[in-house]
Amino acid sequence: MPLTAAKAKAIAAEGAKFAVRYLVPPAYAWKRMLKSEADAIQTAGLRLASVFQLGADRPKGGAANGNADGKAALAEAKVIGQPTGSAIFMAVDYDAPASDYDKIEAYLRAAQDELPGYHVGVYGHYGVIEEMFRRGACRYFWQTYAWSDGKKSSRADLWQYKNNVTLAGHTVDYNECYDDSIFWGSASREEEKPVSTNEIAVIVNGKELPEKGEVKAGVTRVPARALAEALGAKVVWDKEANAVRITI
Repeated sequence: MPLTAAKAKAIAAEGAKFAVRYLVPPAYAWKRMLKSEADAIQTAGLRLASVFQLGADRPKGGAANGNADGKAALAEAKVIGQPTGSAIFMAVDYDAPASDYDKIEAYLRAAQDELPGYHVGVYGHYGVIEEMFRRGACRYFWQTYAWSDGKKSSRADLWQYKNNVTLAGHTVDYNECYDDSIFWGSASREEEKPVSTNEIAVIVNGKELPEKGEVKAGVTRVPARALAEALGAKVVWDKEANAVRITI
C-alpha cells in the first residue's frame, strides 16, 4: 500500500533510513508509487529506491518480458522523476531453479537495454544473486532470505532479512543496505552522498567503454563481458560446465 506523508514521517520517526517502492503501471494502483508518494518519502527524510515487479516469475519469460518490463519501468521512472544514474531492481520473486537462470539473465539484459542511463539490479534468492553476479547480468543485487537456505551472499547490496513486520502501523519488510549509491532523491543529496562515488571509467586501447567499473569494499570490479568483447574476444556462457568461456 502506498505511503502517505503522515505514514512516511511516522516510519522515519521509528528509525527507518530508506524505503524501496514499486515502479509499476497504473493497473497495479494498489502498490504503484506516485510522484506525490516519492516526494513525501523524501520530505520525511527517507532515502528512496525502486523495484519493478509484475507477478512473481515474469523473468521466466526471458528477453521478451525484459524488453516489455524495461519499457514500463522507464515510463514510471520518468513519471515520478527518478534521476538517471540510480538503480531500478527487477524482481525474481520465486524459488527460481538453476534451469531458469539463462532466461533470467536474458530478462535482465533486455530490461537494461530499455533503461538507458539507469542501472538495473536484481531481487532474488541466494542462488539468483550469486549466478547473476557471476554472469555480470546487472549492476546491483538485492537478496531475500526466502528460498536462500540460510545463506547470505557477499554480493548483496541490499539484504531482506524479515518480511511482514508492522512498523508505525504499516506492514513492511526489513532490509539492510550496504551500498548507498542505490538510492536517489533529495534525502540522499541532503546527506551529501553522491549517487555513485565509487564509479570508475574502463578504457581499452584508448577508448572508454560505455559500461563503468566500480571500487567497492576495497575490490575493483570491471564489466567482464564488455571488457573481453572490446579486446576482440567471444564470451559464451557454458551452462553444462557452469562456466564462462572466453575465446580470443
